[in-house]
Amino acid sequence: MIKSLLIANRGEIACRVMRTAHAMGIRAIAVYSDADANAMHVAMADQAVRIGPAPAAESYLNITAILDAAKRAGASAIHPGYGFLSENPLFAEACAGAGVIFVGPPASAMRAMGAKDAAKRLMEKAKVPVTPGYHGDNQDPEFLLEQAKKTGFPVLIKAVAGGGGRGMRRVESPDEFPGALESARREAKSAFSDDRVLIERYLAKPRHIEIQVFADSHGNAVHLFERDCSIQRRHQKVIEEAPAPGMPEGMREIMGAAAVQAAKAIGYLGAGTVEFIADASKGLSADNFYFIEMNTRLQVEHPVTEMITGLDLVEWQLRVAMGETLPLLQSQIQMQGHAMEVRLYTENPRNGFLPSTGILRHMRLPESGSALRIDSGFREGDEVSIHYDPMIAKLIAHGRDRDQARNRLSHALAQVEIAGPAANAGFLRAIVEHPAFARGDVDTGFIERHLVELVPAEPHADDRILALAALAVLAGRADAARQAAARSGDPVSPWFRTDGWRVNAIGREELRFSVNGKVIAIGVAHMPDGVRLQLPGGEIAASGKIDHGRIVAGLDGLKISAGVNIDGMRVTVILDGEAHIVERHDPVHDAELEEGGGGDVIAPMPGKLVSVLVKPGDKVRKGDPLGVLEAMKMENTLTASADGVVDKVNYAAGDQVDEGAVVVSFERPEAA
Repeated sequence: MIKSLLIANRGEIACRVMRTAHAMGIRAIAVYSDADANAMHVAMADQAVRIGPAPAAESYLNITAILDAAKRAGASAIHPGYGFLSENPLFAEACAGAGVIFVGPPASAMRAMGAKDAAKRLMEKAKVPVTPGYHGDNQDPEFLLEQAKKTGFPVLIKAVAGGGGRGMRRVESPDEFPGALESARREAKSAFSDDRVLIERYLAKPRHIEIQVFADSHGNAVHLFERDCSIQRRHQKVIEEAPAPGMPEGMREIMGAAAVQAAKAIGYLGAGTVEFIADASKGLSADNFYFIEMNTRLQVEHPVTEMITGLDLVEWQLRVAMGETLPLLQSQIQMQGHAMEVRLYTENPRNGFLPSTGILRHMRLPESGSALRIDSGFREGDEVSIHYDPMIAKLIAHGRDRDQARNRLSHALAQVEIAGPAANAGFLRAIVEHPAFARGDVDTGFIERHLVELVPAEPHADDRILALAALAVLAGRADAARQAAARSGDPVSPWFRTDGWRVNAIGREELRFSVNGKVIAIGVAHMPDGVRLQLPGGEIAASGKIDHGRIVAGLDGLKISAGVNIDGMRVTVILDGEAHIVERHDPVHDAELEEGGGGDVIAPMPGKLVSVLVKPGDKVRKGDPLGVLEAMKMENTLTASADGVVDKVNYAAGDQVDEGAVVVSFERPEAA
């Protein structure tokens, strides 16, 4: 019997596991690093134990520290969540050695599926179809190139121990292969301490479809239908849905049976996901899908399955871990309606999807209900740290059919308000609203194919945004003046008025904003019932007030509200899920920027410099790679913004670099 459960994880999955534990009457114990001392999962727990400094290697990946925390807190079981130690067989064995129940599969099952090459060989023996390619032991680069040629380009290089797109590269030709192999191996070594790879045929129109499986210790195994995870970026899932669009019932039955067979072949226990890839160039068919890998843990996207089945998969995990039989037989598991999930990240789609860190100065998510579920591990005021994955929430919508689920999800995304770090809510909504997605025309190349439509140029600050920004500045200024007046000895003094008051005259002023480098002046005439704003598109009557982080405004009779955050000179207006940043114009600051040198390469985010590709004196052309920065589990290439000659390289490979640091500076042309 599990009476107390330690969750060896953080963020939204830790919070999600705690909810089920509490519902089952189980005491929930959190662990935290120094960076997470005030995190949401710590606040939710019945007890919390510090396990180390911020870096994951010294905290959430520290087996000794976690087992010590379990002992100190009296935990009878450990749930690993996903990521971190969830698929580490040494951790599962260590839990058993410490007399603590590990809520997951046995170490033998993890090892069987942990290496993609061995897993594929095992699946071949179990008569589960596998993708054509090479998954042997020979890792000689020349040999791998020959195997790629035999497989036929394009091919995928995949890390044997990989996941989440790390250590994976698509290669179009033999000439590209050596460089891609080196890059994949370097990333795999960094992420998994294992640089072995395999080669797979790259399918023309691949669909990523996975099957949720469950097995108990009494020999029972079932599947809980499929999830389509084809909407991906850099091989990382962006949107998941169930059932898969266009899935024939016969194919569903065959894939489900194959997944159950895969689980039985390795003596599986608990929740797992068998991932397949299907060639959808001629539509889905039962004879054209292949095994990719098995994830021996709970998946990020498990809420999609919960929404269509009405089941709690974490409860199933805990019951199986306590030795109970599966709650339902295969024939009793029913699918109802359609569900979709999106992953809300603090990342900037307009800056190459680079992760964005910092304080969540404004955060509003839609309310959960029967048709909309919000799984989050963050609150307003929390910090998104450099040390961990930047996912802050998941939004999951359910409907009677795909269209209804999609429309509900779009509406929910329009209500998301994030200020501080950049967020991808607008990008996600653009996918959900795209005509091709609405038709179910999805594959793993969807985002790349439609990227220009999904991530247009920097959004234009139209008159609505400018008006809301101006009203927010005016309202914020008025609130500050009222507070100052209340603290003074003369609260009715005209010196505290902010309406440009003049004797027998209308108060007028001008607000200046900088939007995408362009300075825009907005005239303000203070009227008895509000203001009149002179905007680029003309003059309008306006009024507005700030109420709990929202600007509630009237624009020429149109009532409108939006999220708003003022942070120094930066005004963020969030409307329909899209954050618009409007800077108060400071001519002195702009002049200082113009005097500084252009072209220097700045770290766009904090991270570790993996490699430096240039030295002082090197001549480079615009777009040339200068170095590789690793942050939040991804490699990002730093490139030259213009032709020039390298003056200084300020960091070496292996150095930690702060956001905004000048990594490479260039020689300045001498003044004429």
